[in-house]
Amino acid sequence: MTRLSIPLLLLAGLGFPAVRAETVFVTLEKDNALAVVAGPEGRLIKTIAVGRRPRGIALSKDQKHLYIAASDDNAIQIVDATSFKLLGRLPSGKDPETFAVAPDGRTLYASNEDDNQVTVVDIAARKAVKTIPVGVEPEGVAVSPDGAWVVSTSETTNMAHWIDRKTLEVVDNTLVDPRPRACAFTADSRQVWVSSEIAGTVTVLDVGSRQPVGKIGFKIPGVTQEKIQPVGIRIDRERRYAYVALGPANRVAVVDAQKLEVVDYLLVGQRVWNLEFSPDEKRLYTTNGVSNDISIIDTERHKVLKSVAVGQYPWGVAVKP
Repeated sequence: MTRLSIPLLLLAGLGFPAVRAETVFVTLEKDNALAVVAGPEGRLIKTIAVGRRPRGIALSKDQKHLYIAASDDNAIQIVDATSFKLLGRLPSGKDPETFAVAPDGRTLYASNEDDNQVTVVDIAARKAVKTIPVGVEPEGVAVSPDGAWVVSTSETTNMAHWIDRKTLEVVDNTLVDPRPRACAFTADSRQVWVSSEIAGTVTVLDVGSRQPVGKIGFKIPGVTQEKIQPVGIRIDRERRYAYVALGPANRVAVVDAQKLEVVDYLLVGQRVWNLEFSPDEKRLYTTNGVSNDISIIDTERHKVLKSVAVGQYPWGVAVKP
């Protein structure tokens, strides 16, 4: 019996908690494909051809559709999350890489790095309703859970740009450390965390004042500082822990989200890019771009359970119950 074919019923005896099955979707940047993995046991079910250079991925609010940023096709594809049939495309501006879907599921915000803008898309109408100028080389984008804000980070301007969702205008800009990549709101919409790849830090911004209230640095024994490059961030709903993908450091940092202190580093695959919780937040799935696999982390024990080969250059990840 291969490691990837272990039945779910045996997982508890191997150190896995007894859990309901979930499906993990992983974009494969070099394969122009989507990997479908059965979680939490980590069994690769299939790979499906999608658009060219797929990166960002998200589920629709009703969990029926996948949105996939096909960067080299200048579009966001709509894929049925069960049959995997291509249902259509959303206009996204040039070279979409990352995007965020509003809490109501009606609107999508895509970053357009080459055009220094964020494209606002009406999902039902499949129409771009506005483009918003931001800083140079926008990368990360996130929508606050309360629906009030969109934050866009620009790699060259080194800023977080605050977009009012009612007016769709930039109303403020906050300077952060060099080359901000990802951003993530806390569940209460009171903070947004911004990773800075070159600086090797995460800046925590207060939403009320739109100013920094803390900064997290990372030091890993035996790993040089230039390899510590924070990218993806996930924060649990109760703001107990945050998890930060540290790129070529091949680690995920576990951060006490109240004290803003690192409590552990978890060794995963090579060049960890992004991560996503299971629906119950008991597991975290990471995409490891250079080792061509994903890692499965038990968030209760802060333990890496296993890695699963998925294909070339896994980038984005979404999880469906």
